[in-house]
Amino acid sequence: MSEHSIIESFFLIFTGAAVLASLVLYTRQPILVAYISLGALIGPFGLNYVSDAHLLSEIAEIGIIFLLFLLGLDMQPKNLIRMLQKATLIAIFSSIAFASAGFGIAWMFGYSLTESLIIGCAMMFSSTIIGIKLLPTTALHHRHTGELVVGLLLLQDLIAIIVLLVLGGSESQNEHASIWNLLQTLATLPVLVVGVFLAVRYLIVKLIAQFDRFHEYIFLLTIGWCLGIAVLAKSLGLSLEIGAFIAGISIATSPISQYIAEHLKPLRDFFLVLFFFSLGAAFNLGLLSEVIVPAMLLALMMIALKPVIFRYLLRKSGEPNDISWEVGFRLGQISEFSLLIAYLATSAALIGEAASHLIQATAILTFVLNTYLVIFRFPSPIAISDRLRRD
Repeated sequence: MSEHSIIESFFLIFTGAAVLASLVLYTRQPILVAYISLGALIGPFGLNYVSDAHLLSEIAEIGIIFLLFLLGLDMQPKNLIRMLQKATLIAIFSSIAFASAGFGIAWMFGYSLTESLIIGCAMMFSSTIIGIKLLPTTALHHRHTGELVVGLLLLQDLIAIIVLLVLGGSESQNEHASIWNLLQTLATLPVLVVGVFLAVRYLIVKLIAQFDRFHEYIFLLTIGWCLGIAVLAKSLGLSLEIGAFIAGISIATSPISQYIAEHLKPLRDFFLVLFFFSLGAAFNLGLLSEVIVPAMLLALMMIALKPVIFRYLLRKSGEPNDISWEVGFRLGQISEFSLLIAYLATSAALIGEAASHLIQATAILTFVLNTYLVIFRFPSPIAISDRLRRD
């Protein structure tokens, strides 16, 4: 940090978050609003008390990794495979619909063809971190609704990786290399899954059984396994999130999985505060006036359209009406992958700063507005109503 040490920055972030969170809860608002608002207030484009938002963003990504790892611990492999088979066509058709809507609005506001296409691509995905953060970990993960949400999010993550690989190829100006990298990545996914499950069966489970009396060892082994597979997946062209999820689901059948999940939750929450802070801190408030109108329209369009599209497709696949609506609302925002798409596209000079900030502003708006819709209508860990609060 240029002006504060990491300890001072953590003090400002967590003390400020505690103060704002108190105000937010007293006014019956979602607590995520406090973290994002604090980032905008004291980050580089606000009061500049915490100036190195990029470093915090990298640290905060650990929270997303733990979130996906814990999610994997709560999923049974057979149920997940069945759900992925059912959700594949839904993920594809819904992505096309959202991309078309995003393209149309961007084109209407005068963005170039390339910028409109990339803005449309950024609208395709729902936020893994928001969607899962608002799922009750003990009420829905073992039920059909949670499985549908997770299956669709994972398929969207795979589509997002393909888009990111294409953008990476555009940056290198080597189309053949881009296609080759994409094929290699798709081929490595089943190899990684098989290798991870074999390692768990013949190594990890035996180590846990041998030393399960030493809780500190189980804690270290779990974190090492989670981060190790996440980094391995990233090196193979996948994402840290997919690697962490595979690491979690590979030991989901172990009797100790729930013990591990319970003890990692505080660590996950610590890093998630940093994630939402860094999200607010990365937004340049100086460009807000330029993008606020199209961003509001895009955000409202996505929040209104996504539940309807998901509900229609899920109903066509035979899901009940209430579950179809709930899944649609829970996936009614755009994704953190959208922010990464904006970053890569800007780095490759495919879009300008205005288009990049349009994507960022839309993401933040959908994160906040969709959180309101979910916590006031459906069970979640941060619901204001005691009747809906589940964890």
